[in-house]
Order: sequence, then C-alpha cells, then structure tokens
Amino acid sequence: MKNDVLLKAEDIRVTFEIHRSGAMPWEEPQALHAVNGVNFELRPGETLGVVGESGCGKSTLARAVIRMVPATGKAIFEGDTDILKLSPKEMLRYRADIQMIFQDPLASLNPRMQVGDIIAEPLKTHQKGLSKAEVRERVQEMMSRVGLLPNQINRYPHEFSGGQCQRIGIARALIVRPKLIICDEPVSALDVSIQAQVINLLVELQRELGLALMFIAHDLSVVKHISTRVMVLYLGRVMEIASSDTLYENPQHPYTQALLSAVPIPDPEIERSKTVLPIEGDLPSPLNPPSGCVFRTRCPRATALCAEKEPPLEPAATSDAAHRVACHYPGAPAE
Repeated sequence: MKNDVLLKAEDIRVTFEIHRSGAMPWEEPQALHAVNGVNFELRPGETLGVVGESGCGKSTLARAVIRMVPATGKAIFEGDTDILKLSPKEMLRYRADIQMIFQDPLASLNPRMQVGDIIAEPLKTHQKGLSKAEVRERVQEMMSRVGLLPNQINRYPHEFSGGQCQRIGIARALIVRPKLIICDEPVSALDVSIQAQVINLLVELQRELGLALMFIAHDLSVVKHISTRVMVLYLGRVMEIASSDTLYENPQHPYTQALLSAVPIPDPEIERSKTVLPIEGDLPSPLNPPSGCVFRTRCPRATALCAEKEPPLEPAATSDAAHRVACHYPGAPAE
C-alpha cells in the first residue's frame, strides 16, 4: 500500500429517484439525496463508528461503499483503487476483502441452506481451488473461533438462537479473511446480554486478525465501547467526526451533544440529575431538506447565517488534530 489508509471515501453521494404517488407519467421524479458528500478514512485495525437517527443515511453509506447501491464520488481501497469505478467483474476480486454483517441475523441467512454451506459460500466463490475436505475443515475451524460447535455444521438457521445466527453471519464474513468488515447495526435485533457477547467477539476477532471495521449503530453506548473514531450523520451529511474519546468527552456540534445527553447512565442518581438536551421537532424530509445547515430547524443556536450558508466540515478547537465539525457556532452547550 502507498500509505496506511485502507479505505478513503471522498465526496460519496447516493441519490434515489422518488416517483410521487398518483403522479402523471410526464411529471419528473423527485431526487432524494440519501448520502450527500461524505468523506472519511479508515485504517487497518481501526473501527469507525457511524451514528445518527433512523433515516440519516448510515446503512445507505455502507451499501454504497460495498457497491450494493450505485454511488458517485471515490472509494479508494488500499491506496490506489477506486472501487466505485470498477466493473462488476473487476469488483469481484475485492469482494473477499470487504465483507458485511447484516442487521437481522436470521433474515440474512438462507433458511434452506445448512449452516456449513452458508459459511462456506464465500469460500466457494472466491477460493475455488479448495477441496471439499479443505472447505469443511476451514468452516469448522471458523465455527469454533466464533463460539459455535463444529458438530452443528449440518443444522439449519431456524435451529439457532438470534445470537447464534449472528455468529454464523460473522463466521461467513470472516471465512475469506477480509481486510474490512462493514457491520450494519449487527446487534440492534439482539437482547442486551447477547449484544455484549457479540460486541466482545468482534473486538476479540479484530485484535486477533487485524480487521478494520465500519460499525453502524444508533446506540451510542455500544459505539463508544468498540470504536476508534466516530462519525455523526444527519440527513446524509457529516456533522462531526473525531476520535471516540474526544467525541464523547468534548462534542462540538449541538446535534452530537443532544445525542450524547440522551445516552442512559447506569447510576440512577446521576441519570436523574443529568441534563438532557432536547432536539425540537421531527427529522425533516430528505426530499426537501432545509437550506443552509440541514440541522438548523432543530438547533438551539441557529441564526440567519445557518439558513443562508451550509457550514463546511472544518477542524475543531480541540486537542484532536483529526476532529472535524460542520457548524457555524461549535463549542460547549449553553448552561
């Protein structure tokens, strides 16, 4: 590699054409900008947490990076290859390096396939020279590594719990030894106790295998536990990005501050006495986003400038050199 950046995203944009219900054939469809100019870098062994409300573009961004939805911009992988410009045939050789773990563990598994075949499917696609015995051996080894019993290899997904199904999904993603795994809310459908097991498993495997993770979630306490850096999205735009410690200890954007203030604290006394910063109103329609700063309609600091000019993502006044915030009036919340 030319540098230590595994994936560099530049000006990623995803636009969908929406046809209004009851529209005449000659009426133009509306443009929905699901992801609007997102930039980030991801290094080997690092975890980038991506957070924001439902509908902010987190999952669409993930699918854009892995070429599941069409996107513009650049996604530079391993120094010089823009995977957004590759043909489907050219992209195939990178599929093994970039794998995905999906949100619903049971829905992401084929109910008619045995677990061994599900986990082996990427191997059969990307490493066709392996014998059946070698494939079975690799599958059983990976099942053991993610906490599944190898003698369950011939069972079907419905015979496993939700947490076990997610471990199957993790095994399937890891079987081809990828460099990057995109985790699209991988624990949101699981019980809290099972969430912790799956998160700890991902952390352990990342440390052992040197994986880079792009971890998408709406639970900020989960993101804090696993992430090296955190990126906050709102209506398809980056509001703030910083190291995990900096973002949680010294958030600069009012949206980030409001999100963090709503995270529950285990101590009941502290939880009762803390100040929750309200976010007024509902999320605006991405079909008709506000002018200027897209957060201004719900922001307590908004002024006329916020309606006129979109704030650029610029360095924040913190000790984190990589801290960036898109706000005309960044800083601590008003007392």
